[in-house]
Amino acid sequence: MRDPLSVLTDAFTSFLFGKVETTRLPVRTSTGQAQAVYLPTAAPGLGDSGVIIGREVYSGKGYIYDPFQLYGQQLPAPHWLVLGESGNGKSALEKTYVLRQLRFRDRQVVVLDAQGEDGVGEWNLIAQELGITPIRLDPMTARDGGIRLNPLDPSITTTGQLALLRTIIEVAMGHGLDERAGFALKVAHAYVNTSITDRQPVLTDIVEQLRHPKPESAEAMNVDIDDVRAWGLDVALVLDRLVDGDLRGMFDGPTTVGIDLDAPLIVFDLSHIDRNSIAMPILMAIVGVWLEHTWIRPDRKKRIFLVEEAWHIINSPFVAQLFQRLLKFGRRLGLSFVAVVHHLSDVVDGAAAKEAAAILKMASTRTIYAQKADEARATGRVLGLPRWAVEIIPTLTPGIAVWDVNGNVQVVKHLVTEAERPLVFTDRAMTESSVPPVPEHVQAAEWEAEQRAQLIEQQQLDESSESTVA
Repeated sequence: MRDPLSVLTDAFTSFLFGKVETTRLPVRTSTGQAQAVYLPTAAPGLGDSGVIIGREVYSGKGYIYDPFQLYGQQLPAPHWLVLGESGNGKSALEKTYVLRQLRFRDRQVVVLDAQGEDGVGEWNLIAQELGITPIRLDPMTARDGGIRLNPLDPSITTTGQLALLRTIIEVAMGHGLDERAGFALKVAHAYVNTSITDRQPVLTDIVEQLRHPKPESAEAMNVDIDDVRAWGLDVALVLDRLVDGDLRGMFDGPTTVGIDLDAPLIVFDLSHIDRNSIAMPILMAIVGVWLEHTWIRPDRKKRIFLVEEAWHIINSPFVAQLFQRLLKFGRRLGLSFVAVVHHLSDVVDGAAAKEAAAILKMASTRTIYAQKADEARATGRVLGLPRWAVEIIPTLTPGIAVWDVNGNVQVVKHLVTEAERPLVFTDRAMTESSVPPVPEHVQAAEWEAEQRAQLIEQQQLDESSESTVA
């Protein structure tokens, strides 16, 4: 029972000052308990070193990503897979990412631009803005002195040349070479490489040797010369398409002199090639191997190799095998491979399922834009996404994507500056009247500095609140 004096004192105080206020005990909790309550904001970020992508949707924190900074600590491989249906922001993400990466002086980017508009590739505006001329591979212009890439370029090793020739043939035929056809190709290639010393060997030389093999080639295997000729006939017919067929001019001569492999951005414009034809994977194989031997060097530069319509690579077992080697050894040479694909089902259910799985395994970063529910579920199974991420993918709006960086999964809104906007959006025909004119220079520095300052301020506030709570 309370002391009567205390009761009287409380009554008198209440009469003078109103209702007596009670004292609330301080709430004490740990950082771990706070994170358990506020799960969306508890996931750790990727650091503050790299290029700004945008903001995390749930926490509002700035989202920064750089495979070169994260490699070895948070990333086992620097390669990146971008998925999503058209119109959801994949192209805008690729382009702003490249523009922001090029702000670092030690970065260099190669783009295989397989899509186009108004007779030029999607990357034409960005190339113009940076003062770069795209390398346009076009069968029509190649015949009149256009760009050529030689599969037998001396800069490519003999083993690399033979592997590339086999890939070209196997992609065109739709199946692997048998032992006899492979032998005919091997002896023709060996003869051309040893007998032609005053110029670059070209595909025409290989076709000629396949049609008219030398007697010593047959004698070496103790077979009849007519058998060797018959074994190489189908191979000659396939290669003849690159010499006299619809792809004539692009690969049947010495590599064009003057291709600048030291430019910060190198764009291969493939927009004049039918993206659904057999020519596209052949073209990508030739460009990929040529770059492997001429562009990638053991220096201190960090290189990004971005391929649009990359299902042409991943979906072909023969082309995928070439790129697997490039991805495997590219890590040692500072190469980040970025593959842009519309649907994962385009590649995992095809003839190259094994090769596709190997390449997908090397991509430690996955960015998934909006997909239909069934496609999202299939993507989630293949990539091992958490259930909540799979459920949210069909509801994503343009510009927002699920990012999975080696198990660190976030929903991120991509931010585009006004200076970048006219350069990165591809629907110009629909929005031309509302788009401001192309600026003289890409000026994202102020925005980037502002975002980085806000990120640092946010981190300081987080640290301060954590210490207070603790």
